[in-house]
Amino acid sequence: MIEVEGLTRRFHDRELGTITAVDHVSFRAGPGEIVGLLGPNGAGKTTTMRMLATLIVPDEGTARVNGHDVRLDAAEVRRSIGYLSASTGLYGRLTAREVLEYVARLQGCADAAGRADALVARFEIERFAHVTCDRLSTGMKQKVNIARALVHDPPVLIFDEPTSGLDVLVAQQLFTVLEEARAAGKCVLYSTHIMGEAERLCSRVVVIHGGRVRAETSLDELRSRAPDGRLETAFIDLVAGSSA
Repeated sequence: MIEVEGLTRRFHDRELGTITAVDHVSFRAGPGEIVGLLGPNGAGKTTTMRMLATLIVPDEGTARVNGHDVRLDAAEVRRSIGYLSASTGLYGRLTAREVLEYVARLQGCADAAGRADALVARFEIERFAHVTCDRLSTGMKQKVNIARALVHDPPVLIFDEPTSGLDVLVAQQLFTVLEEARAAGKCVLYSTHIMGEAERLCSRVVVIHGGRVRAETSLDELRSRAPDGRLETAFIDLVAGSSA
């Protein structure tokens, strides 16, 4: 449901010149699986996900999400995905419930009010449902954002380091939501640099560093590359080797 071929994105800086943030990246993610996009900060994970979410346009390469080309069918891609990042914003003057109903209407949900109420209950935010978003805690804002990403029940979820700044309880709730999405046959692309999250959620991983894919493999195969059998050791060795 996500097909990426040779995806490339460059940025131009007055002092540094041309920077290739994503360099001919290719990978696949299918229905009913959570694929981890692993890499250190600055590896190119966020730029890759933003291209898949049609927030920025690739310079080269192609990508299809749920059968739709990110260049040619951007509107259909957006209808097909739930996108979440640590920097996803909310409308501060709207209440949590108002945000959910508003997004549900934008996404064409037949019963936007009912869908908003269902998500308020699902994420246990009844107590804060009528509080404006600019007054919510960081964890509660992220709960609303998770619900917002799911409001139209999309077949593809693209979550970019979503646990950044979250407490343990909210993070555990997020993991449960993603596991349920996988069981329902959805395609989930999940970026992180935290190996424990990858081990809990992912069956396959794409390791990216310096804008390039360094490995696309199962967790078991990646662990087997480390002398101590630990995912973290294998990841460090792979990234360090690609920097040499």
